[in-house]
Amino acid sequence: MTRPKTQPDEQVLEVAYRLMHAEGPEALTFERLARACGLSGSTLVQRFRSKAQLKQRTLLYAWDELDRKTEALSASTPRTPAGAIQLLVALSCSYGDIETYAEGLLVLREDLRDPVLRARGAAWKAVLSKVLADCFADVPGMPEDIGLLMAAHWQGSLLWWSFDPDTMELTAYVEQGLKRFVAAIKTASARTVAGPM
Repeated sequence: MTRPKTQPDEQVLEVAYRLMHAEGPEALTFERLARACGLSGSTLVQRFRSKAQLKQRTLLYAWDELDRKTEALSASTPRTPAGAIQLLVALSCSYGDIETYAEGLLVLREDLRDPVLRARGAAWKAVLSKVLADCFADVPGMPEDIGLLMAAHWQGSLLWWSFDPDTMELTAYVEQGLKRFVAAIKTASARTVAGPM
């Protein structure tokens, strides 16, 4: 079977990301990517120059995809507390089972090691926090940083689920935790607005 002569970078990076996510960041080599995507190793080296650049480009591609997904979900999310829960549950679907989640943490480690990728994470945090905060705009007494608080609770829920994944399906666990968070924050805010008795 002859190798394809060309493929768009996005297609190659998608294959690279799947390889990295399935087998760990160290599995992403030019040789393994060449076998997975069908291009020659020399073609991949010409395009991406080094393993470090290949890894960074792959993870930037993944951040682009997450940005697009977040934007699409945000556009269809009602700007209500229930909408905020809906958005985060939808984002949780991509975490998959415990093995997929655990491999994702290895990939996250690579993001944390690279200042360019950390900056992408910080930018996504700001966008997501703003969308979540907008969902509470009509609820009196909300903390100024409610969006970041809810995003932090969501990420914590994902981590706590990972220690005992057999008790409940991931999205159900996240949804249950977020509903309890919203109920607690609304109760506390209502008491603040009402003032001392």
